[in-house]
Amino acid sequence: MSQQTASPQSPAKAIVLVVITGVVAGFLSGLFGVGGGLIIVPALMAAFNMDQRRASATSLVAIILTAGVGMLTYAMNGYVSLVAALFLVAGALVGAQIGVYLLRKLPEWSLPWIFVGFVVVIIVSQQLHVPTRDAELILDAPRALGLIAVGILSGIFAGLVGVGGGGVIVPGLELLVGVGDLLARGTSLLVMIPTAVTGSWTNIKHGLADLKIGLLVGAIAAALTPVGAAVAKSVSPATGNILFACFLLVLVVNMLAKAYAMRRAKKASEGGVGE
Repeated sequence: MSQQTASPQSPAKAIVLVVITGVVAGFLSGLFGVGGGLIIVPALMAAFNMDQRRASATSLVAIILTAGVGMLTYAMNGYVSLVAALFLVAGALVGAQIGVYLLRKLPEWSLPWIFVGFVVVIIVSQQLHVPTRDAELILDAPRALGLIAVGILSGIFAGLVGVGGGGVIVPGLELLVGVGDLLARGTSLLVMIPTAVTGSWTNIKHGLADLKIGLLVGAIAAALTPVGAAVAKSVSPATGNILFACFLLVLVVNMLAKAYAMRRAKKASEGGVGE
């Protein structure tokens, strides 16, 4: 059976939801250096009755535009490190394979709790860490290893729970490598682009992504990304730190809600089979 995008129940509401989704995702992308998939995926599922796989594939198309514009916005102010990005991508490629392997070995119930535990460690560490604004990347052997480690960690969580990107890279660059908050966000957006491009190409070839909807959401999001980046620059590093911690908490709640919904669906399915 071919995977087609189901028609939304209300086209007007779907359009409104797509616009709101693009606005919120673009703003958060610029503000925190994230891709915006946390917002885009559930919105596409609600607006167009997409299953999660198709919504995730379509979201990846949108992230190309969002991350691209966000990266350029940060780069124009000198807040992107190509060298750091190369080390991060190298580590992420290795980490993704580890994550996929662990995904096959670990019990399903443990995955959300692993992610929650990791995020709690990040939040606590960030509150103990004094954030900076203008710290540059000084590349030496320990920091090079730190960049690779952050990339590996990002790849592992991408493979395990489908979350990598800014949620891992931004705090990793600040805590392990010691770069400034804006440089961490701009570099994070750069790292997302090759992953989003290659992933989208594969998804489109297999008919998983809705290219038109992905480009529409991405275009709306890209228009708002510079606004989020401007806000990130205008607030203090300490305030940005608190806001990012709140974002991570939302990420945790979303992850646990997904796990709960999947558990309920599995129980309902097993109950139906036993009848």
